[in-house]
Parts: sequence; structure tokens; C-alpha cells
Amino acid sequence: MKPIPIFIGYDPREAIAYHTCANSIIRNSSVPVAIVPVALNLFKEYTETHTDGSNHFIYTRFLVPYFMGWQGWAIFIDGDMIVRGDIAELWEYRALACDAVVVKHDYKTKRREKYLGSPNEDYPRKNWSSVILWNCSSYPNRQLTPEFVQRSTGSYLHRFSWLEDERIGELPKEWNWLPDEYGANPDAKLLHYTLGTPCFHEFADTPQSEEWHRERILTEYCQQRSIT
Repeated sequence: MKPIPIFIGYDPREAIAYHTCANSIIRNSSVPVAIVPVALNLFKEYTETHTDGSNHFIYTRFLVPYFMGWQGWAIFIDGDMIVRGDIAELWEYRALACDAVVVKHDYKTKRREKYLGSPNEDYPRKNWSSVILWNCSSYPNRQLTPEFVQRSTGSYLHRFSWLEDERIGELPKEWNWLPDEYGANPDAKLLHYTLGTPCFHEFADTPQSEEWHRERILTEYCQQRSIT
């Protein structure tokens, strides 16, 4: 079976978030996965020219179809997440009639500031781009070149303005649940700590943060030889 390509946002200021997220995917997946860190230093063909980003992958996420050579499907997720469900279930939401499939959040934030003092503003389609099932082969997504992303505004990209609305498919909210905004959800398939990963002290006790801390411990686990 061909592995599912999964691109995870990587920010060196919270490197543990990326590794914890990747571990949660591997632990719960029933199928092979190929995980790629979306880290600025790895993609030399793209130069970040924007100055309004709260993380290092806020714009490079839109280059996933380009990185895939505009072939097939791929998943992008932010690094400040853990996956509780089987990623194979998310993969099944591929729909050939869509250019991208997302959770269509519609909410107002509880906080005007998030991790490391970054502003947290309300805007249309907020957090739609934090989990994306990309149809990399679709013709509209061929616009997403490094040059296109470099010259596009954040509002244009994060609202998927280059796509027709009917070509944006919808995922169940459980696949991008925001416990720090919505509260705890024991049925969530994916937890997104959008205000701040629990590795940051001020967000260490947000709803369902104990699940992130447990996953982090499992990420660092190493079985030791018993010596008598």
C-alpha cells in the first residue's frame, strides 16, 4: 500500500509540538504514512516575504500541492495538534469533486492573544487552513507556486479565495477540534491547541491538555534493558 503523504507544520520555537503530533499519528494509524516536516529551512525555492505570520509554516502550507508535483492527494496539519483517531479515516474523505476538504469553523475567539504574544484576530474562515485534505492534482491548485504564495496576502490564502466555494469540501468538526476554544470533546479525532500548544507554560492546563502531555511522554519513551 502506498503511504499516505502527511505534511506537518514545523516551527523551531515549539519543536516538541511537531514530534508529539507525528508520534500520535504513527501510534494510531492502521496504514503506512509518509510524514514530511513543513520547515522553512528545507524548502530553498521559497523565500518568506510576509511579516504577519504567527508561526513559521503559516504560508508554506499552501505549497503542499507544489511539493507533491501537483499529483494525487495529501494531508496538511498544523504542528500544534495530536491525532486521536486513525488517519486512514481522514484519508477516506478524499472527494474528486473538490479541490480541498477542510473543517469549516465559524466561531469567535476567546482570546485576543495567543502563544508567544502573537495577536489572535477574528476573520472569515478562521482555522479552515489548519487541517487540509489537498487535491494536489486539481487545476486551480496549480496556481500555488512559490511565487504565487509569496505575493499573496494571508487573507487571500487562508480564505481559499482562488477556489470556488462549491469546490471546498467539508470535514466533520471532530477532525479539527479546538479544545481551548470549544471545550473538551471525548469524541474528537484530532485535537488542535490553536491558542497555544500545552508545551507553553500559560497553556499547560487548557482543556484536554493532559492528552497532549501524555503523548509527549510517549514520544520521549525509551524502553530500558532490565539488568539484575
